[in-house]
Amino acid sequence: MPTSAVVVDSISSVGLNHYLILSAILFSLGVVGVLMRRNIIVILMSIELMLNAVNIAFVAFSRYLQNMDGQAMVFFVMTIAAAEAAVGLALATTIFKKFREVNIRYFEHLKG
Repeated sequence: MPTSAVVVDSISSVGLNHYLILSAILFSLGVVGVLMRRNIIVILMSIELMLNAVNIAFVAFSRYLQNMDGQAMVFFVMTIAAAEAAVGLALATTIFKKFREVNIRYFEHLKG
């Protein structure tokens, strides 16, 4: 069997469970990042990682079920992720201006 046929067969053998395992690993790494870190930038990146893991699961199920609903949901999740990043970075900028450090424990000192 030629090597090109082996490569094509191995690519087509990637199934739904592979995508779901990847999604679960990425989501778990995001949860660990949120729970273990105190830097707001790292926490925001971990939340983005979790949202991207959800997007992978949406697209995988969408492709598996031959339905476009999951891919449409990805656009909503991406919109929420962009809004979350904008608000989070605005808060981080405010914290940095006041305390000269971006640490999650300084958020309790904000009064609005």
